[in-house]
Amino acid sequence: MAEPSLAPQNHGVNRPVHHTLASAANLANLLPTGTTLAFQTFAPSFSNNGLCHLSNRYLTAILTFVCAAFCFLSSFTDTFVDGTGKLHYGIATFRGLYIFNFDERDRDRYEKKELKRFRLRFVDFVHAFVSLMLFLIFALSDSNVQSCYFSQVGSDWNSLFMNLPMGAGALSTFLFTIFPTTRRGIGYADITAHRV
Repeated sequence: MAEPSLAPQNHGVNRPVHHTLASAANLANLLPTGTTLAFQTFAPSFSNNGLCHLSNRYLTAILTFVCAAFCFLSSFTDTFVDGTGKLHYGIATFRGLYIFNFDERDRDRYEKKELKRFRLRFVDFVHAFVSLMLFLIFALSDSNVQSCYFSQVGSDWNSLFMNLPMGAGALSTFLFTIFPTTRRGIGYADITAHRV
């Protein structure tokens, strides 16, 4: 008697599921997880664990601004692998992709029309603003930031600060899944899709 096969059977049904799971796996790159982690690392010391003096308020505001700017701008970054296997990093502009790590030899190899397909689109701005708003919600919900800036608010505001990140995270995940982007930003796990 033959042993039953444990290998998964592929009858074409798993294709939509695979696409959905691949999109969900890349949400960590779309959501501002790295920026939020950096903010949560520095916020306790910058805010003096919520016991803010004037200098701590300025430091926390500067940290929030820098992380928010990085979160916004990282939505416009992209990467591609050229024909030689070299990985290039750049930022999207209205004319195409501005490459950070081009050598002069590389610059002659690519025509502008090849990099024009990476130009800015409307969905890039949607992703940038959603990521920015999501980061600001998480930053303002941090207990040290709340103690520093919102120490006098009542229980209604505390309840809002507690529940807002979960709702905003679910909404942004839904929006990123419904309106996917083709950007493969710096640090993106799946860079093989862009080849020039």
